[in-house]
Amino acid sequence: MSDAPAGNGAPMQIDAGLVRQLAELLDTTRLTEVEVQDGDRRIRVARTVSMAAPAPAYAVAPAPPPAAALAPPPAGSIAQPALAAPSEHPGTVKSPMVGTVYLASEPGAAPFAAIGAQVSPGETLLIVEAMKVMNPIVAPRAGRVTQVLVENGQPVEFDQPLVVVE
Repeated sequence: MSDAPAGNGAPMQIDAGLVRQLAELLDTTRLTEVEVQDGDRRIRVARTVSMAAPAPAYAVAPAPPPAAALAPPPAGSIAQPALAAPSEHPGTVKSPMVGTVYLASEPGAAPFAAIGAQVSPGETLLIVEAMKVMNPIVAPRAGRVTQVLVENGQPVEFDQPLVVVE
């Protein structure tokens, strides 16, 4: 490594150990770049993504499965109303924030509310972790959990349907 001139014309002293630590940090965290600043000294370590190497994978919330097409009713029968999408169902509980969903209080514990469970108003359905704060998401009314629309550890967006309580 050569010393690059600093803004005042004097060569910048590069701490090779720090650069190695930052490079290791990129490997362990799967980041593509990291930058540190100490006074006037700034060090940026970046990884270029080549076409041969796979790009880092990021978790993406899966799209909800498409609704099954309803077969046309036999002649002479009364048509059933179409089922509402979970986001339009009046018992849908939506995420009030961006975060990560946890269906149980800790790994290996029973879920707060599984499909078929009877819940009371204010009962915890799941937790959304946002900025290291665990936020309980509670049942807005009494009813039975008919759908759990997220998986444990899944990232969620604001207003994303989480659970349906009928």
